[in-house]
Amino acid sequence: MGKLVDEFNAYREKMNEKILAADNKVLKRIYSIDTLTYQDGALSTKVKEMLGLATSMVLRCDDCICYHLGKCHELGVTTEEVFEIFSVANLVGGTIVIPHTRRAVEYWEELNS
Repeated sequence: MGKLVDEFNAYREKMNEKILAADNKVLKRIYSIDTLTYQDGALSTKVKEMLGLATSMVLRCDDCICYHLGKCHELGVTTEEVFEIFSVANLVGGTIVIPHTRRAVEYWEELNS
């Protein structure tokens, strides 16, 4: 993986450990709901991660975009599928999503290098 991916994953892991170490019941429950949401159900985990990516792009959350790109990569989402997700996100979110798409493409390229 590339530098962007390594730095993102290391920072995310470090900060999640600190947050969870605070032993705040509400934050722990939010993390748990997040984990439960992406498990297979009527929709597969893969589909849910693709939905997470599209919605994160519309919300313009670069950290969430990177996280969902990483999960999509792990789940075998293809580059063609990722660009269709980008298409939906840009249509729904408008041109304000374009800068996030640029960074997402860069991150996706590193995941695939």
